[in-house]
Parts: sequence; C-alpha cells; structure tokens
Amino acid sequence: MDYFKYMDIAVEEGRCALSEGEIPVGAVLVCGGQVIARDHNRREGQHDPTAHAEMLVIREAAKRLGDWRLENCALFVTLEPCPMCASAISQARIGLLVYGVADGKTGAVESTINLLRHRSSYHEVDVVGGIREEACRHLLEQGFDKIRGKRTQSTGRMHE
Repeated sequence: MDYFKYMDIAVEEGRCALSEGEIPVGAVLVCGGQVIARDHNRREGQHDPTAHAEMLVIREAAKRLGDWRLENCALFVTLEPCPMCASAISQARIGLLVYGVADGKTGAVESTINLLRHRSSYHEVDVVGGIREEACRHLLEQGFDKIRGKRTQSTGRMHE
C-alpha cells in the first residue's frame, strides 16, 4: 500500500478545511486499494463538536460498505487522532492507522496516551506515524496562524 499517495489525499482534504476556516485536518479511508471516503474537519461549518475528519470518513465508509466493521481498511489522517477519534477507530475495528504529525497536546494514539493499546481496547490497530510529517505540520501551522490572526483582528489585541 502506498502510504504517501493516500496521505497526499489527506493533505488535500486538510487544505480544504483550511480554506473553510476549519482546523486543517484531513482524512481518507482506504479499503482494498480503493478510496472509500475522504473528508476534513467540519466542526465550525456543521456546528458539531464530533465533526472531526476521522469521524466523518468512518461514518461514510460504514454507510458505503454496509458494515460498521472496517477491519480490512486503512485510515490516513494528517494529525494524530484525539481520544474521541481513537476510540471510534477501535470501535470500527480499523486494521491500520497512518498519521502525519503527532499531537503532543491531545494525541491519543502515541503522544499523550495510547488508547489503541489500552487494556480496555479489544481490537488492536496497527499504527504508522510520521508519513508526510513536514507537509502535515506546515498545514497545521498555517491553520493556527490563520486562527490567531482572526482572533487578533476581532479583539484588536495581540495574542501569543
């Protein structure tokens, strides 16, 4: 499986999120070499705290495949998943997770906690991190710079 090819699609989705004023995280779910679902964060646009890229592609893939078990599928995401998304990945029984950049604040796969290897997790997910890491990091930095700029403009104060 070409990890770089699918991560490039996730990065494209992250760019879409950036253009929509969302945190620029993109995801793609692949099964049997076919892209089943691709999306990006939509929390702001949908006014939904669960509208993370991972959640959206998991829901769409389950619908398209007619099964909530995604065992033979791989999920590519630009940022290490948070606890909600890591739990959904485990619940969906996704076989492989590939992410771009670690999240030292809320990453729940390897950085702050590892929910996929926790004793309460009944499904083991293979994990590969650091694919297209620089591109993913740059995308996130652009997003946070954009958000900080909006906050500064709206309050008239400088934020660090």
